[in-house]
Amino acid sequence: MIIERTFDSYIIHNRDTIFSALNKIVQTKGRILFVVDDRGILKGLFSNGDIFRWLSRNSMPDLNQPVTAIVNTNYKFVKESDGLNKINKYLEDVLFVPIVDDYNRLVAVARRRKIGEGISIGDVTISKESPTFIIAEIGNNHNGSLPLAKKLINQAHRAGADCVKFQMRDMSTLYRGVKGRNHDETENLGTEYTVDLLNSFQLATNEMYEAFDYCYEKGIIPLCTPWDSNSVRKLEDYGMLAYKVASADLTNHDLLEMLGKTGKPLLCSTGMSTEHEIREAIQLLRYLGSPYILLHCNSTYPAPFKDINLRYLEQLQKIGDCLVGYSGHERGGNVAIAAVALGAKVIEKHFTLDREMEGNDHKVSLMQDEFGAMVEGIRHVEEALGCADERQLTQGEMINRVSLAKSLVCTCDLNPGDIIQPAMIDVKSPGQGLQPNKKQELIGARINRKMFKGDFFYPSDLATKVIDARSYKFDRPWGIPVRFHDYKELLNKSNPGLLEFHLSYKDMEIEINKCFDRAYDMDFIVHSPELFSGDHILDLCSSDAAYRAKSVRELQKVVNLTRSLKSYFKKANTPLIITNIGGFSFNAPLRELESKSLYHQLLESLDQLDTSGVEIIPQTMPPFPWHFGGQRFHNLFVNPWEIDHFCKNHHYRICLDVSHSALACNQFHWSFMQFVEILGPHIAHLHIADAEGKDGEGLQIGSGHIDFPALADNLKLNAPQASFIPEIWQGHENGGEGFWVALDKLENYF
Repeated sequence: MIIERTFDSYIIHNRDTIFSALNKIVQTKGRILFVVDDRGILKGLFSNGDIFRWLSRNSMPDLNQPVTAIVNTNYKFVKESDGLNKINKYLEDVLFVPIVDDYNRLVAVARRRKIGEGISIGDVTISKESPTFIIAEIGNNHNGSLPLAKKLINQAHRAGADCVKFQMRDMSTLYRGVKGRNHDETENLGTEYTVDLLNSFQLATNEMYEAFDYCYEKGIIPLCTPWDSNSVRKLEDYGMLAYKVASADLTNHDLLEMLGKTGKPLLCSTGMSTEHEIREAIQLLRYLGSPYILLHCNSTYPAPFKDINLRYLEQLQKIGDCLVGYSGHERGGNVAIAAVALGAKVIEKHFTLDREMEGNDHKVSLMQDEFGAMVEGIRHVEEALGCADERQLTQGEMINRVSLAKSLVCTCDLNPGDIIQPAMIDVKSPGQGLQPNKKQELIGARINRKMFKGDFFYPSDLATKVIDARSYKFDRPWGIPVRFHDYKELLNKSNPGLLEFHLSYKDMEIEINKCFDRAYDMDFIVHSPELFSGDHILDLCSSDAAYRAKSVRELQKVVNLTRSLKSYFKKANTPLIITNIGGFSFNAPLRELESKSLYHQLLESLDQLDTSGVEIIPQTMPPFPWHFGGQRFHNLFVNPWEIDHFCKNHHYRICLDVSHSALACNQFHWSFMQFVEILGPHIAHLHIADAEGKDGEGLQIGSGHIDFPALADNLKLNAPQASFIPEIWQGHENGGEGFWVALDKLENYF
């Protein structure tokens, strides 16, 4: 059972129309609606079933009638004073029960709890699908100092915590007094020490409230563990969103019931409790209708690793039929990270500024850098957990599969119509063609194209439909990506107005005059290599001056080669050179100030180049680029506002890679259409492909999530003169098959 005291989504006023009710039913996904008057008095209820029955009885329904025309006045309800037994009994028969006061005003809604249902704390929902909710347990580590408490809040927020948690005790009622003293000096030494610390390190109630307020100012959720009934009342007066129940109070059913009756979510630690006691607490929480999460915990400080028994999380989830978490007191953050891998959706760890400060909790607490490393580890594990759906190849695996795997190749020349025999097939590297496991499917197939010895077989050789190139028509200049060795073959198949040469570092050694036997009546673009000899990845922003200088020298060679190509293209005026300018990092994205400094280094590098007769256009980049089978973090030419500033102030144009930029928008929750609109005036050239997720780049048109009709309209308005190529990953295979498919689809939009 759940008792909701914020119930606006269930309410409709008796003067509203049936049409309004229909809209609200749709918005609330079929929930029941309670009809109240202006004073909040309950007048009746209805569900989507009531509406459907009313519609079926009225051939010409008037949806502008007030909702009172369909309201159901025969319903079950309870008074606030009736108690939980009556609510639970009614919920056996219905899904929702209204709770009213003595004046029949709606004050709450009770509903059945869904199996595995998450809980909400303010604007944050904790569910099976949500990120782990990470709590920095400040407790009493503020040592009674409000300024220290605020410093802890600041550092916890910077470390990536979602929440900071305090503890509140009313010492006069919590500990038994003897002969007028506020604690019993006859208690054992451990208790005497604990009570003395607590007396010294308490924040006053108004200071605690100020600390909570400060949390909201910083954008982090405050929670608190009340240790007694007076503290619960004070926290309720403040408006605490949820409560943490200490392990020590899981068997304190009076306090548990008091907290349960607040209707707030409860995060309950289970340390120091037997399984029988945990089950008793669960039974009480279910009876109270409290939303709860159970936290596995070993209440020793520090907890020995051998005693933690993380596998109990599975049993805890089973007996609680709820989400589970982990409250840890062991050294370091590794166990908490492992708990997330085992299903924990809440992590609580003690937090301090100095482990040498007085107090037991400091000794088992994490410092800011340690807590931050734990948070980072948790987020990495969450991302790595993925899902249990059918396995799909990742983009990086597909890249490496091309380089490292094997393919089926032809052992002899073949003509269209030939039937493939086993002796005509061999297995060779690399993995650009049909995978070897398709050999039996290939045997007996009739080949539909001319093949030469050593050619790859492709998936299309098993298809009945052949993809042929043709002439295409677009409202803007367009071309295809080519290499020196295949440009003639691809050019002869269609009518591009430009060729974009994608260079490798080996291409830089070719004698250009041996590649061209005449001049072409068209334009060209050069795409600079990313990788140069000696495993040198171009980086014009590197903090290593020698490395950056080598990048400048290599790019100058590209500029020189581009100038030498110009004589072979009659329409070439100022050829464009597309380059990925660098600025990537290996382990994590750079901070904003670090990224900005890279732009200055980029400008210094570009100023060293002799670019007369050519134009360098940096390419927009994805947040997680693939560099030869491995993924990096990119920091420059990802953010549209930064790119716009760079182009305006330094008079550069760009190549907008549609796929790259869509991935950046997915990662940072930007509007892709706004991204294109901002950069439209700076776009000289376009790479067009589809995209999916955060790193699925270069996909075939229609295989990802990009809205190409909307993109075409946007570009027509904001970058009408920009040329484009289809930048489909592995599009050059099988005679450019991927490019022709893309152009065929893009012709409908551009």
